[in-house]
Amino acid sequence: MNLSEKLNNRVFEIISEAADELQVECYVIGGFVRDIFLKRPSKDIDIVTVGRGIELAKIVAKKLGKNTRVAVFKNFGTAQIHLKKIDLEFVGARRESYQRDSRKPMVEDGSLEDDQKRRDFTINALAICLNKDRYGELADPFGGLEDMRNMLLRTPLNPDITFSDDPLRMMRAIRFACQLDFDMVPEAFEAIERNKERISIISGERIADELNKMMKSRKPSIGFRLLDACGLLDIILPEIAALKGVEMKERVGHKDNFQHTLEVLDRLADQSDNVWLRWAALFHDIGKPASKRWDDKAGWTFHNHNFIGEKMIPGIFRRMRFPMNDRMKYVQKMVGLHMRPIALSEEIVTDSAVRRLLFDAGDDIDDLMMLCEADITSKNKEKVRRFLENFQLVRQKLR
Repeated sequence: MNLSEKLNNRVFEIISEAADELQVECYVIGGFVRDIFLKRPSKDIDIVTVGRGIELAKIVAKKLGKNTRVAVFKNFGTAQIHLKKIDLEFVGARRESYQRDSRKPMVEDGSLEDDQKRRDFTINALAICLNKDRYGELADPFGGLEDMRNMLLRTPLNPDITFSDDPLRMMRAIRFACQLDFDMVPEAFEAIERNKERISIISGERIADELNKMMKSRKPSIGFRLLDACGLLDIILPEIAALKGVEMKERVGHKDNFQHTLEVLDRLADQSDNVWLRWAALFHDIGKPASKRWDDKAGWTFHNHNFIGEKMIPGIFRRMRFPMNDRMKYVQKMVGLHMRPIALSEEIVTDSAVRRLLFDAGDDIDDLMMLCEADITSKNKEKVRRFLENFQLVRQKLR
């Protein structure tokens, strides 16, 4: 397959010319190639050469013009060029080996296929040659194109090796399944189950980065269901895992708060791409396990679960290396206030009650109302919808 017509950015011709001058094999590889077939925009372009990757980056920078700068990272053997609309990363093809207690590999020079073997998934191991005599030629030794057609995630090597060597790849597998709506082949999913404890060597920042990418997807619940199914959820977000299940007493059960939370998250995601509001949707009921009580008259109750959940947020953010700034305070506010509009639906909506809610929510009142609407259950849907309508009427009157 020749894909030269897909390489329509002038920068590829410059890289091709520079690679031939340097007499090195040169390929564009990874996510950019994958996204050509998925018809997704991609601004990150990875260039791999069989040797002399940093040298190639310097020659390309000269050809691009005197104002083009190269950032060289000798410890990693990489170089980067940032342009207006794209980012280029250059690296020499390599093979990797890992120590048990680290995801940082020991690296040595290798062939293109060595480099493709070290990739996380076959769909990310696709490479297109940039040398003039083979320009646009696809290198796909592991069947990544076929896996893409079948919407499958598969590792180039034994998945136990892939995930044990770099456990972050387990998070990436789930994130890609969520973003792309792909299925993992059974052996890959089973390998994640076997290697889940290895996630402990990954920093909170790296895990949080994958979770945020997953949270921005069209239907984030897919990712959290997969995290639950493979056992990673209990390790990464035990507060969400604790929501699972239904307890029965005197033939009375409460709703499964884990399933409810994911439904709320997806409803909210349909309305807003604000990632921190989506996190608030995920966390809105985390206080329920600690507040769950049985009342002989009322049945199962979760009194003050919003306030308990609000107090839990800083600890979660600190552990997950999320920003301990206004974003954390915003999520706290959403979790703490999410029951207020629901409670007001039990009463006549007064001007003073609306004023208090407007004061407490501040500029985030519309986000709060969006969260509350996503949280509406079939049981009280009409009552709360009427409140929301009345609230807006009173709010307009107060302006």
